[in-house]
Amino acid sequence: MRIAIVADVYPPMRSSGAVQLRDLSRELVRQAHEVTMLVAAPELEAPYALERNDGVSIVRLRTLPTRDMPYLRRLANELSMPFAMRRNFVGSPCFAQEFDAIVWYSPTIFHGPFVRWLKRRNKAPSYLIIRDVFPQWAADTGLIGRGPAFRILDSVAHYQYRSADIIGVQTPGNLAFFERFRERNPDVRFEVLKNWLAPAATGTCSIDLSATRLAGRKVFVYAGNMGVAQQMDKLLNLAIALRSNPEIGFLFVGRGSEAERVRVSIESNCPENTLFFDEIDSDEIPALYKQCHVGMISLDSRHRTHNIPGKFLTYMQAGLPVLASINAGNDLEAIVAEAEVGRVSVDPNGGDLEILATSMLGQDLADPGIAQRCRTLFDRNFSAAQAATQITDTLSRLSRG
Repeated sequence: MRIAIVADVYPPMRSSGAVQLRDLSRELVRQAHEVTMLVAAPELEAPYALERNDGVSIVRLRTLPTRDMPYLRRLANELSMPFAMRRNFVGSPCFAQEFDAIVWYSPTIFHGPFVRWLKRRNKAPSYLIIRDVFPQWAADTGLIGRGPAFRILDSVAHYQYRSADIIGVQTPGNLAFFERFRERNPDVRFEVLKNWLAPAATGTCSIDLSATRLAGRKVFVYAGNMGVAQQMDKLLNLAIALRSNPEIGFLFVGRGSEAERVRVSIESNCPENTLFFDEIDSDEIPALYKQCHVGMISLDSRHRTHNIPGKFLTYMQAGLPVLASINAGNDLEAIVAEAEVGRVSVDPNGGDLEILATSMLGQDLADPGIAQRCRTLFDRNFSAAQAATQITDTLSRLSRG
């Protein structure tokens, strides 16, 4: 099958979405499909750039920048993005290429016009992968109000949904969020497409905890994005509460709008037991986790949608039990409990995290089988091979139907 994947993230970007798309595209190639990535690239000076890596054809298409700028300007640039991608794709040598299927990844919510054009041009079915129900989560967490900006973004998101033949959501819980849309748009099919990750890279890590003040401690690690949606204060308060406990250390590694505030808070409030490092390459993460003992997750308690963060997969793959502070009702709570791979707090402020962390020290980390349970959960549910097969099987059925 000749598959086009449309996205605004891809390596060398280090975001979880970029890593997921790299792993998915590689796996599709391994399964003998032809894959072309069509990637928004605001950094380009030329209209397009062509690459080929790991058997994947990558077409980077110049767009206006959409990050680190005022919201109104960002909105305008994102609205223009699909039209710029189409224009620059038409001018590229790949314009003559035909595709059997179109896959695209959300976030972002703005690819709908480009995808619709590709679908019509190729008479091909489309599969929308939703990892982030935006703008719903942003309104739930107070990042934006429910006024005109929300209504504009919600309309864009619904245009995207209507552009799909099938939509893959992360968890069964998110199917309920789309219930009204499904009633009004019966031609759009939904299914659960679990998050995925390729086999872990082998190599070294630039962070050596044995040479730091965390040497000899049981290390609770958080690696990834630090933004409003993560409600990082819950984990910072945990580190502060346990700063006098010589057995436990905390490690924060990442980037995001809250990263500098996290760094400053650590330096001011808990320098004895906590370290902060800037984001590292995703291929270094497995070697980092070999030095750690518990993986931490934090989601804003005001979320009403379900989310299985990519870092949860990396923790499970590495055999690290998880300490998660999440919104009540999130499907992740049942997953952790049923597999017995850690502890979950649904306290809005993470008030019980100190109790849970110390109990993990005496119980979970003393359990010789917990690391294998983590790896088994990953192998059974979250492989890139499973995701690639599910997507292509579904698209094949649509093509025949």
